[in-house]
Amino acid sequence: MTGKLNGSCFYNLSYFYIDCAVNTWRSSCGTMPERLTEMLMDTWTPLIILWITVLPSIFMAPMNQSQVLPSGSSTGLKRLTEEQRVLNRSKRGWVWNQMFVLEEFSGPEPILVGRLHTDLDPGSSKIKYILSGDGAGTIFVINDKTGDIHAMKRLDREEKAEYTLTAQAVDRDTNKPLEPPSEFIIKVQDINDNAPEFVDGPYHATVPEMSVVGTFVTKVTATDADDPVYGNSAKLVYSILEGQPYFSIEPHTAIIKTALPNMDREAKEEYFVVIQAKDMGGHMGGLSGTTTVTITLTDVNDNPPKFAQSMYHFSVMEDVALGEPIGRVKANDLDIGENAKSSYDIIEGDGMDIFEITTDAQTQDGIIRVRKPLDFETKKSYTLKVEAANIHIDPRFISGGPFKDTATVKIVVEDADEPPVFSSPTYLLEVHENAAINSVIGQVTAHDPDVSSSPIRFSIDRHTDLERQFNINAEDGKITLATPLDRETNMWHNITIVATETRNHSQVSRVPVAIKVLDVNDNAPEFASEHEAFLCENGKPGQVIQIVSAVDKDDPKNGHYFLYSLLPEMVNNPNFTIKKNEGCRAPDRQIPSLLRPKPEVIHQVFIRLDRPT
Repeated sequence: MTGKLNGSCFYNLSYFYIDCAVNTWRSSCGTMPERLTEMLMDTWTPLIILWITVLPSIFMAPMNQSQVLPSGSSTGLKRLTEEQRVLNRSKRGWVWNQMFVLEEFSGPEPILVGRLHTDLDPGSSKIKYILSGDGAGTIFVINDKTGDIHAMKRLDREEKAEYTLTAQAVDRDTNKPLEPPSEFIIKVQDINDNAPEFVDGPYHATVPEMSVVGTFVTKVTATDADDPVYGNSAKLVYSILEGQPYFSIEPHTAIIKTALPNMDREAKEEYFVVIQAKDMGGHMGGLSGTTTVTITLTDVNDNPPKFAQSMYHFSVMEDVALGEPIGRVKANDLDIGENAKSSYDIIEGDGMDIFEITTDAQTQDGIIRVRKPLDFETKKSYTLKVEAANIHIDPRFISGGPFKDTATVKIVVEDADEPPVFSSPTYLLEVHENAAINSVIGQVTAHDPDVSSSPIRFSIDRHTDLERQFNINAEDGKITLATPLDRETNMWHNITIVATETRNHSQVSRVPVAIKVLDVNDNAPEFASEHEAFLCENGKPGQVIQIVSAVDKDDPKNGHYFLYSLLPEMVNNPNFTIKKNEGCRAPDRQIPSLLRPKPEVIHQVFIRLDRPT
């Protein structure tokens, strides 16, 4: 190969050398395992890159024309030089390719990146090379005579991957440009100097308990600041350092899955898993980073409720208020949340209509309450069978059922000191208004319902008998008349009788007693009003000149029948007669209410003129 060796030829030749080296190894060793191939590439690549960065300065140096010309006369040399100069001017081009410098490379001397060279440069010292652009003069320095470019600082690809610079060739004496400026790029070649990082870690994930093997849990992601295009510096492989044999991870996708079947939350709820990401494809010498994944098993309904005991005993006073809780039962469930909720029911027993059971939403207890009144003297104990059943059933685990449990509840009714009980809730008594003082008008009775019966004493609540018209015998409850009665003044009397236990005065009962005063005929009839009649002098016989009426405060059962007559001194008066009005009758007899006044019964008669005066 003669003449100039441009940059592109050089780099193509370099890669050719790499391929040749690998192919030579393969040809000599047979089929090379993939693992061994990658190891060779990882080992040789940095050395070849270094060789690429240094060798261009050798091949890109100006060639001495005498090295490519045969020996001859100076005329021939002059003719060839002129032809070459004309040819070079027609090209008007720079001679270089893209340049590379290895990152993090440092030494005692500045690093030679490459050499700039124009085809106008005959090898004399008349051309001056100028460099401008990213890092020119600070990071990169050019030898203005030779075009050699050196890196003065250690470079970091992750900080800046490439630099764009401008090259210019000028006449050293006149500073006039010999070529238009031209841009070129210096790329920083990557080395594996960054370990993988899990920027989103640590992770938290959940997976249902009892999941089958291979159930997806979560996916983690690591990043590597190295060049993902060049080499294996950013090729990551994932593995589990802690967390086996419960979980597995796919090496290239970083998807975490379950590795054991039937993991039980009730046995162990939380797992701490350590994940490693290693670059260089996981090969030896690669850098690694780790993260943690806390995996929590979520609950499923795989456990039935279970009563803490098979038999419960409660006691309750017979006078307990309706709706009052008398005891609690509890069916424990190893599950949590909705899966642990249970409903309670009474399914058997002799008190199914007397008691009820409800669920406490906060504690999930079964609360037993009284629905109907209890009576120790009637029934002293009850036996119930209660059931607790899960509300939410998971069909996947229904074969492990039944998801319910039963227990027996015995309830003992205890005797309470109850107040006296009257034989009737109300009493109605009748007495004639002419009854004698101290006569018995009626009787009330009461008894103590307790087993140890107490004697009863009776009394009248005087707030209901302010005039003290009645008395009661404290021993037998007989009511007597204390003052005379008048039906026409007060037909009804409403009093309250009090029964008190002699052994416990706090046990008191009350009953209303209505006393009706019956009528006797003790009132004479009275004219309803004063009458004054007027008669014209030409009155005719048989003419009605006045209607008179009478009333009676009494109220006989069959109504009033009054007899009307003229005064004795008027009986023989031939001018006037009096006659009962047959068309007018008393109103129908009515039974008044306790407070309604008695209506008056009125009879009317006509006074008729027999003959003219």
